[in-house]
Amino acid sequence: MAKEELAKYRAKRDPNRTPEPQGSTRRAGSRFVVQRHDASSLHFDFRLEIDGVLVSWSVPKGPSLDPDEKRLAIRTEDHPLDYVDFEGVIPAGEYGGGTVVVWDTGTFSHLGDGSPGDALRDGHLRVKLDGKKVSGAFSLVKTRYSGRQEQWLLIKKDDGGADRRRKPAKTQPESVLSGRTNEDLG
Repeated sequence: MAKEELAKYRAKRDPNRTPEPQGSTRRAGSRFVVQRHDASSLHFDFRLEIDGVLVSWSVPKGPSLDPDEKRLAIRTEDHPLDYVDFEGVIPAGEYGGGTVVVWDTGTFSHLGDGSPGDALRDGHLRVKLDGKKVSGAFSLVKTRYSGRQEQWLLIKKDDGGADRRRKPAKTQPESVLSGRTNEDLG
């Protein structure tokens, strides 16, 4: 199943022109990654390991730790599992051209009934993240508004990981893997 789900990903990338991983679908666990991606605009790519792929959303403002803030999350194509630790420069002119750093990473647990894949298909996924910059419960809720891509909301739940004052998407731009920023790569 994961092979078909990666067809959109592979169709947008030329492996001879971009250093991006081409596709391990070997299950490794319940990992998540948030990548800070400075392409045509700066955004954060939020990815959860579900059913052998990294299910992905583009979050323009990045995750918020404030439960009162709802962040737009635009569903993008699934990515291969080996993208979980990808950092580098996607060449200009290529899809997603720009710099990518691993802004946060860790594991997650599904908080709902059934499987994460079922919750994703139902349009309401609840997870608990255990990362270095973000932790605690989050909901991803599919909205009724759809254009070319599904629109979701990423919402922090009011728990021990909530912090209405801390703004890590603005104040902590560095990679949790390398310590580098997008500017360091550019």
